[in-house]
Amino acid sequence: MKKFFIGFAVVSVLIAGVLSYFASGDPDGLDKTVEDTGIAAHAQEHPFAGSTFADYALGGDDKFTGLAGVLGVIVVLAVSFSLFWFLRKKTPSSDLADQ
Repeated sequence: MKKFFIGFAVVSVLIAGVLSYFASGDPDGLDKTVEDTGIAAHAQEHPFAGSTFADYALGGDDKFTGLAGVLGVIVVLAVSFSLFWFLRKKTPSSDLADQ
């Protein structure tokens, strides 16, 4: 099972780091629909628009899209692993070992 999770993490980091450079910078279907219908005229700037990871790039620079993806994957995996570790059910044998 440990090999699976290590493999999953490696593949996730590779996908985020490599494939993100091939992603389109053009608006997706939802963005296009919002622009075409005029809803975008009422849009406001997001409070985190000037943050480090805004627009899926590090510091807004498209050259660092892959790095932003890798850092995002690492953060999500770390938070997920921590939550699963803290919330796991302990087996009776592990409860005895803790005493």
